[in-house]
Order: sequence, then C-alpha cells, then structure tokens
Amino acid sequence: MFAFWSHLLPVIQLYLLGLKVLLTQLFSRPFRLPVMPRQDGKVAIVTGGGSGIGYEVVRHMARLGVHVIIGGRDEQEGLVAVRRIREEYKEARVEFKKLDLASLQSVHQFVQSFKQRRLPLHILVNNAGVMLVPEGRTEDGSEQHFAVNYLGHFLLTWLLLDTLKDAGKCGFFSRVVNVSSSAHRIGKIRLHDLNSRQCYSAHAAYCQSKLAQLLFSSHLHQELQRGGFPVTSCAVDPGMVDTALYRHLWTPLQLAQSALARLLLRTPAEGAATVLHTALSPALEGECGGGYWADGCRQMTTPPTFDPQLQLSLWETSLQLLGLQ
Repeated sequence: MFAFWSHLLPVIQLYLLGLKVLLTQLFSRPFRLPVMPRQDGKVAIVTGGGSGIGYEVVRHMARLGVHVIIGGRDEQEGLVAVRRIREEYKEARVEFKKLDLASLQSVHQFVQSFKQRRLPLHILVNNAGVMLVPEGRTEDGSEQHFAVNYLGHFLLTWLLLDTLKDAGKCGFFSRVVNVSSSAHRIGKIRLHDLNSRQCYSAHAAYCQSKLAQLLFSSHLHQELQRGGFPVTSCAVDPGMVDTALYRHLWTPLQLAQSALARLLLRTPAEGAATVLHTALSPALEGECGGGYWADGCRQMTTPPTFDPQLQLSLWETSLQLLGLQ
C-alpha cells in the first residue's frame, strides 16, 4: 500500500499543480522583456539551446551581440539551430558543442575544451532538462532526472566557476541562471536516496530535481556573496511552455496539450523572457541579483528552498557524489 501511494501521490500533486499554473496563465499576461542594451564582448553558454526556451534565449542573446555556445546532446538539432540563427542575424556569433549532461565524462570534456580556448565566460544558463522519462540509469549510475536536471549542471557550474569569477567585474557581474519549474514546490529531497533506488516515481524524481536546482542556486549565490566574488546565481520558473519537454506525458494529456497549447501554454519566446531578464538586465547587478524569478519578478517560494541545513547537506552530498572536495 505504501509503494502504491508513493507512486500515486506525486502524480496527483504534479497534475493539480499543472492545472493551477495553466489557469493562472489563462487569466494573466506573460512577462514582456524590456529592450536590452547591446552585449558585445560577452560570452555565454546555454545548455539545451538547440530548441524550445533555450533556442529563444540563444537567439535573443546572439541578436544583442553575445558570443553564444550551445551545449547539447543532439548535434543535428544544435547545428540546425546555429544555421537558423546565422541566417536571421548575419553577424551572430553562435556555435554548437557536444554536451551530454547525463555523462560526467562529457561534462568534463566540454569544460576542458572550452577552457583551452581561453575565452571569458560572463553568462551560464543551465537550461537543459528532462521530464517524466522512463526509469533508467546513466552511465555513472544516477537516476536520469537527478543527473540531467541537477547533478550534471552542478558539475558544469562548479568546473566553470573560476572562469565566471575571472570575467565578472563591477558593472556586470557574471551570472548563473538555473531554469527550474514550479514543480519544485511539491518536491522532496531524499538525501538517503537521491537516485530513487528504493521506490521509483518519475513524477517524484522530476520534482526532486527541480527543488535540488533551487537549493543549489540559493546556496551558490550565498557562497559567492560571502566570498565577495562578482558572480550571481538565480533560479527561474519560465511557466508552462509549449516545448518537447512534455513528450513523456500520459498520452491523453499529450493530446490535450496539442489541442490547447495556443490557449493555455506560453510560447518558447514568452518562456525565455524571464530567463533573458535575469541573464542580461543591468537592473540586476550585484546585490540585486540572485533569488527565484517568475514572470519577470523575484518571488517567494516554499520554505524548504530557504532551509540552510538542507542546502548545505545537498551541496556536500553532491560534492561527494562527484568526487569534488
């Protein structure tokens, strides 16, 4: 009976939360990104930038003069995205590099290749993600949601921190933007079973990974502030957006999504607006950065997100899992 409820409860909670978000979006206007200044000379890495929200983030940054590197698993998708953006903006500096966040080796190789070029790094957008994928393990033995949505991005950020610190300065702090979800509100961190080995639920695993992102983002920002480093870290909820993220939904819900997308779901460009705001806005310099953002505003979220002991425990456990001390 316990196993049954541990599977069913996250399903009910997630779909009720989704319904609430959709109704909110139905009766509210999406955030519109203000005009941003040129960003010439800046370098950004955007994971999962070949499609959906990530593509719109890359596209807008490239239009403003940012040199953008798309990190993604699907090479064909990434190269098509690069070609489309270059066709639209002839002077765009955008490129694709292979990055599989489910593989710690791939993350190390991506960072090593980037650092060999001796480029600065001003913006890191941790956007790539998976949702409700069937149960499976990565080559490193991690549960897929935890690996792709959280642990791979934790490692990527950790390995790039020195480069971000070196590029930050007064007037434009380097920025880490973690694309999360309102699903974190029903997530639970199981420190004794982060890889969901005892009782697997794709819904619970997804929500846990999104809460983990917020805990990491908040703790990282505090560590950077305490150290006096010119880098900020924030988390963003883009809302429910019409992207391929929902391809593993229950089939009737996929059909409903297709039918109601235009009415209820945000477009990828609308979903990208708050991500771009936190990554580029001059108004979010220094102490004005950090936090949890949705619809263009800093927002309060659930109490576990601000639990310093939970943040620290997850941080230390993640370092141990990655062999980083």
